[in-house]
Amino acid sequence: MRVRGRDSQDAAILCPYGSTHFRLIRIMRHHNKGLVAIAIFKWFKALILLVLTIGLLKMVHADVAEAAEKAIRALRVDPDNRYLGWLLAKLYLVDDKKLETLSALSFAYSALFLVEGTGLYFEKHWAEYLTIIATASFIPLEVYELIKEPNIIKGILLLLNVGIVVFLVVIVRRQRHEKRARS
Repeated sequence: MRVRGRDSQDAAILCPYGSTHFRLIRIMRHHNKGLVAIAIFKWFKALILLVLTIGLLKMVHADVAEAAEKAIRALRVDPDNRYLGWLLAKLYLVDDKKLETLSALSFAYSALFLVEGTGLYFEKHWAEYLTIIATASFIPLEVYELIKEPNIIKGILLLLNVGIVVFLVVIVRRQRHEKRARS
């Protein structure tokens, strides 16, 4: 029996199977459930933004407001609704340059969330720091948006992001203390 890998947690064992065949058995590391949950949340956000990016790119060289009006008619929503009127008025101002800029930004954020989620899943320290910085940097904007227009979804997202930052700070501090104790 041979063991290969960087450490015992990430090792692979080659066990004899029959006389000439070997099968590979992976010893799975124990993943931190909190980091896995955050990774899944980040991957979900990345997927949503990627879908948004594709949708925005499909709208380039198209009349966005007209497409929205068709969707409203297809969904049989009241066209005299004041919120829909406000949305349509805003959509008339969107041009191809704005769509391209929005799609580039949403793609960049999608890539950021994908990197954060993948790094957190594999318990990389750089991903913990990256996620703390990226998530904490948006909290003031989320608070401003929540104060400007209170909304239950905005409140839940703010609480989730504050919880993520607090959780990751606790993990990073705990790891730092454990490293000092071993030294």
